[in-house]
Amino acid sequence: MKRPRRKLTSQFKATVALAALKGDKTLSELSSQYDVHPNQIVTWKKQLLEHAVEVFSGDTGRAVQEAELKDLHAKIGQLTMERDFLSLVLGPGARPGAKR
Repeated sequence: MKRPRRKLTSQFKATVALAALKGDKTLSELSSQYDVHPNQIVTWKKQLLEHAVEVFSGDTGRAVQEAELKDLHAKIGQLTMERDFLSLVLGPGARPGAKR
């Protein structure tokens, strides 16, 4: 029987990737220690190296998210105004697709 699928935390992945970066142990030793396939360790190590720059880059990701959030709030306001206008023009009993 297959064992149930595990959910690995990002903390665990970072620990394993950092251990692989240290180079104190071989991949087979790390895989038996952490009970993870060696290919997975290589993948996490590669991801850590690729995204290490983002750790020291500051809050650029947060600024982008805040700008997107501001745009979404503006769109919500616009749609609310359009809905209110159409409910006034069409009347209180009007609904989309209803016959007049």
